Amino acid sequence: QLVYPYDFRLTEKEKTSICYLSFPDSYSGGLGDTQFSFRLRQSGGQRTTHYEDDGEYNREAPLTLQRESAHYFGYVYFRQVKDSSMKRGYFQKSLVLVSHLPYVNLFQSLLQLIAPEYFDKLEPCLEAVCNEIDQWPPPVPGQTLNLPVMGVVIQVRIPSRVDKPGSSPVKQFNQENLLPAPLVLPSIHELDLFRCFQPVLIHVQMLWELMLLGEPIVVMAPSPTVSSEMVLALTSCLAPLRYCCDYRPYFTIHDSEFKEYTTRTQAPPNIVVGVTNPFFIKTLQHWPHILRVGELRMSGDLPKQVKVKKLAKLKTLDTKPGIYTSYKTFLHKDKTLIKRLLKGIQRKRPSEVQSALLRRHLLELTQSFIIPLEHYIASLMPLQRAITPWKNPPQIRPFRQEDFMKTLEHAGPQLTCVLKGDWLGLYRRFFKSPNFDGWYRQRHKEMTQKLEALHLEAICEANIVAWMKDKSEVEIVDLVLKLREKLVRARCQHLPVKEETLQRVGLYIETIIGSLPEDLQTVLHHH
Repeated sequence: QLVYPYDFRLTEKEKTSICYLSFPDSYSGGLGDTQFSFRLRQSGGQRTTHYEDDGEYNREAPLTLQRESAHYFGYVYFRQVKDSSMKRGYFQKSLVLVSHLPYVNLFQSLLQLIAPEYFDKLEPCLEAVCNEIDQWPPPVPGQTLNLPVMGVVIQVRIPSRVDKPGSSPVKQFNQENLLPAPLVLPSIHELDLFRCFQPVLIHVQMLWELMLLGEPIVVMAPSPTVSSEMVLALTSCLAPLRYCCDYRPYFTIHDSEFKEYTTRTQAPPNIVVGVTNPFFIKTLQHWPHILRVGELRMSGDLPKQVKVKKLAKLKTLDTKPGIYTSYKTFLHKDKTLIKRLLKGIQRKRPSEVQSALLRRHLLELTQSFIIPLEHYIASLMPLQRAITPWKNPPQIRPFRQEDFMKTLEHAGPQLTCVLKGDWLGLYRRFFKSPNFDGWYRQRHKEMTQKLEALHLEAICEANIVAWMKDKSEVEIVDLVLKLREKLVRARCQHLPVKEETLQRVGLYIETIIGSLPEDLQTVLHHH
């Protein structure tokens, strides 16, 4: 019915997709308000966003919180109430916030404030809210922001890449005598993992392995809320490693990718997809891993845990909750986690304490797995003394899987993790996954930039005048052009170089040009 701000351009395809994704797609008898989220492939090419400099934000934000350029996130607030004046006897409406940022907690909290007002006062409400949001500062990693909206101030910290993984958000919010007292969000994006993983706590490790390997997974849930929370919980369980595959927290049969995902002529894609329509049980039963969950109910004791079942047991209509897969885990089960969580349930520990336990466990597991890879890739960097000013910097040595495997005997995950099992098999399988590819590319890019930076510093330390003594004009001009190109690149790519280094290289260039004959000087100054 309405897009606000008016100048926000969506393609027809995107509009249609957003409409379908904004409502539950199977009958839900539940009345009242529900919230869920979706993720949508952007169609019709890249469009410039409101923030031109994504670069700066994305360089400082954790990899898991980067602004996505090819996808939109949709955050939905859906209201369904009886209304005899409507043709169908119900009032059904959704307010959807669309963003490139994965700030699920911030945006869902925002909708809780705005949506009830919007359903009551309609467009003028949105106009007022958008005017307030326009005044918000852009998100800067590491900063705590106060965001005023509708008489409330939401206070939230934007995580930064330099935060220590697993450290709890900084508690010392400066209240600055804010009146009314701000609505403080403990995290901008972290879900209540304990609540989301309620029915699968004993299988968390298997799910972690499936996510690490980028396996295709279907989450079948009774509602978009349960489906989107479970999918987002799964994609978050590899942090600080970035989950590099596609994921759809909520997916309907009207989606433009429906054919692509349900075709049997090729293997299912590396994606986690959340669905609620029972029709999917039939169309996706060839997928290797199907997680069927019921309604999430928080109760005093350990909720009924689903069982792992054979895929053949997937009944078309009345499918019982369970993990339908033939996957055998590489690592043995960790009993201590379940014991701790059970103890927490008996002692009636709050859900956020249990979630912190769970998150800590997953973080340690991921770190044990990734640290040996980090050690090995660091050893591929050329030695600093091999970086000389007048030669191109040496190449980073290639990543050889077998060489990496040999390092595991004395520096493998067993140093930091008590879990036994086939770690080697897990690494071998991981090398084939998009998550390895994404991790390797990111590291390689960072190392290449580091090399460039070291090279610039070496040039800065060098004695240029001595070098020029026995060089021809051609060699000197060549050097000027190369140095210039390096400077431009350092500034464009924001290489990790001190500003003074860049200025010194700039001065060097001027000095060299100054030593050349005048006709060449003129040419180079115009070049």
